[in-house]
Amino acid sequence: MKIIVASKNPVKIEAARKSFSMAFASEEIDVIAVDAPSSVSDQPMSTQETRDGAVNRVKYCQQHHLADYYVSYEGGVDVLDDIPSTYAVVCIANALKLQTGRTASLPLPKQIYQKLILGAELGPAMDDMFNTVNIKQKGGAIGQLTNGLETRKSIYVSATLMTLSAFFYAELFV
Repeated sequence: MKIIVASKNPVKIEAARKSFSMAFASEEIDVIAVDAPSSVSDQPMSTQETRDGAVNRVKYCQQHHLADYYVSYEGGVDVLDDIPSTYAVVCIANALKLQTGRTASLPLPKQIYQKLILGAELGPAMDDMFNTVNIKQKGGAIGQLTNGLETRKSIYVSATLMTLSAFFYAELFV
């Protein structure tokens, strides 16, 4: 089974590989990473912009590559239930269907959120605050703020598996 991941970020690649290997245990999974434009801000600041970025990446891959499934992850920030939070939208498509899902959300410290409002990206803002290097290709803000109890990869795997439910039971999601 050929899976195109719309990113060269190792966290996203490994999350897709693990998810599809779990979901399709009897299949040989071939994951190919592709740079795909989101056509949204580097740091999406709304649910709609975040979803648009994930969908745009998958559609780009569908137009330029042939695969069984296409997967993208777009990290975003929004005020959810009056709390500045980060999360990601996962988008999965095959030849017949495109489905989005979302990870759990993580509350953000006010100092970080203020930097994002001023135009910073979450990864570099976290690197500055916690004196880390390229945290977004490691455990991410999630790993840092949960003391490693969850990571960017772990929540991406969970969201990917839940989003795949629409493919497992396609007749229920028409």
